[in-house]
Order: sequence, then C-alpha cells, then structure tokens
Amino acid sequence: MNRVSFLDKLFFTKHLAMMLKSGVTVTESIETIAAQSKSNKFRSILTDVSNSIRNGQTLARALALHSKIFDAFYISLVEVGEASGTLDRSLAYLATHLAKEYELRKKIQGALLYPMIVLTSVFVVGTGMSFFVLPNLVELFNSLDTQLPMTTKILLYFANIIKEYGIFLIIDFFIFIIAFRILIALPGIKPIWHRVLLSLPIFGELLQNGILTTICRNLGMMLKSGLTITKALIIQYQGTENLVFKDYMKRLEIAVDKGKDLHNELTLGNYSKFSPVAIKMIGVGEKTGKLDETFIYLGDFFEGEVDNLAKNLSVVLEPIILIVIGVVVGFVALAIITPIYDLTGSIKR
Repeated sequence: MNRVSFLDKLFFTKHLAMMLKSGVTVTESIETIAAQSKSNKFRSILTDVSNSIRNGQTLARALALHSKIFDAFYISLVEVGEASGTLDRSLAYLATHLAKEYELRKKIQGALLYPMIVLTSVFVVGTGMSFFVLPNLVELFNSLDTQLPMTTKILLYFANIIKEYGIFLIIDFFIFIIAFRILIALPGIKPIWHRVLLSLPIFGELLQNGILTTICRNLGMMLKSGLTITKALIIQYQGTENLVFKDYMKRLEIAVDKGKDLHNELTLGNYSKFSPVAIKMIGVGEKTGKLDETFIYLGDFFEGEVDNLAKNLSVVLEPIILIVIGVVVGFVALAIITPIYDLTGSIKR
C-alpha cells in the first residue's frame, strides 16, 4: 500500500492520544504506530516525523513538514496542545473530530450511491442497446414493406447515427469529459462552478450542509482550544476547498480583524449560502460569550441535516428515475412493436 488514507490519519491520531495518555513518549508512540501501519508511504512519513522530533523539532513542526497529510487545522490543535501541556487531550479532540468527519463523508457518499448505481446501469444498458441492438433494427425495418410510425422513424434516426458515427460519439464523449474537467479547474471558472454546485436542487443543499458541518465544527474546536477567532478563521480559510465558502472565511477574517462581530458582518454582508439559522445562533453565541459551544452545536445540527437529506434522497429520486426509465423503455418498446404488429396484421388480411 503506497497511499495514505483518511483512516490511516484517524487511527494514528486515536492511537497516539491513547499512548500519550498512558505515559508513553511521543517518539516511542509514533515509532510503534509506524511499525504497525500497513501503508508504506505513511510508515515512511511517521519515521520522518519521529526522526525530526529526535533532532529537536516539536511534534507540530515535524507534522507540518507533511502538510499534504496534516492540514493547518490539525497542526494548530497539536501546537496548542504542546504549548498548554495537554497534547493527549488535543489529540483526543482531533480523533473525535476526524471520526465525525469520516462518518459525514460516508453519509454523503451513501446518499449519492443509489442514483449513481441506477444512472450507471442505465448508461451501460443504453450503450449496449445502441451499439448491438439498434443497428440490427435498421436493417430489419428497412426490409419491411410497410409504413413505419413516427416513433419507429425517430428510433431509426438515432440508430443510423449510432451505426455510422458511434465510435466518434464515444471519442467525443470522453473528450467532452476531459475538456469539462479542465474548464472547471480554470481560475476564472472554478468559483462559478462551485457556486453552481451549491445551487443544484437537493445535491446543492447536501453539499452546503456538509461544508457548514465541517466549518462550524472546526471553528468550535479551535476556539475551545484557545485560538482567537481571527486565527481560527485564517486556518479555516486555508482548509476550505469550496471557493464560495473560502471567500466567506477570508471576508469574515478581515471584518473581525477590523473590530466587527461575526453576526453583523454575516447579516449585512453578502453571505447568501450561509444558513440564516447559523447566523442567528452565532449572534447568540457572541452575546453570551459561548461562541465555541455555539459552533460545535451548529456542527452537530448541520450533520443532522445531512443525515436527513441522505435518508430522503433515495425516496425523492427513485420515482423520478423510474418515470424517466419507464418513458424511455416504453418509447423503445412502442417503436419496435408497432411496425411488427402492423406487418402481422397485414399478412392475416
């Protein structure tokens, strides 16, 4: 195994917290975990981290040398834990956070699994019929000495296209996919694409709640660990992938740095994808001085929203998918059966 999975990071954090709490030193703990790791790459990274600590580096700085695995949020909590002498507690917080993030990812993936399986099956069956069934129908119906109905003519039109240009259609399809991926990665297009994703029916709400879950939970944990709100927003800005919310974090950090409070900035500024519920709760958290607890509560709240959407997604999509499949199958069946029925009727006469 030459890759580092999310579970590798989760188990490392959890085991390191337990071993430190039991009195084992940092280097011994990391070396023990490295020896048990199934990932060659992660084992190499942990060995490098252990060597850096033995050479006088702190754990936070040693981990920061591998920023692709350990992000700014992770490093900051480790740094706070080392400075306050509560590293085992900080790692336990991180392990809990990573476990919840893993569960959140699985919920979102599970919600998208059903429609993806159905659509993939339809695509495979449709492609198979287009290349192996429809071209044969062209020759069959052309040989019939009968007036073809409109449905059959439409079906034969597409069958002829596939018969003549099928290979080019496949090539064009893959070229389109590659070109589209390149296009949405361009600096000028990527923010627009991320906003479009958040505006999609059902899926956009699922994505938005997932992002808000991570943002609120991260900010809550960082504030609870003793980081200032400005520092927490900077770290969250660095760790946010969706460019719409990344822009939100940057603007909030600038506003707070100028002395504004979060509630007023979120209320008066253009933060259309930020939940009104979250804005009101943040205002309450600022007034009561319990902003860290408010963010953690909001993280759990939005995770519950993701859970509800994930459970209802298949219920909402199933009838839509079945109707579409039924219409397509019915059209194809009608186009094939009608001329055959007309032909057999004329023979009997």
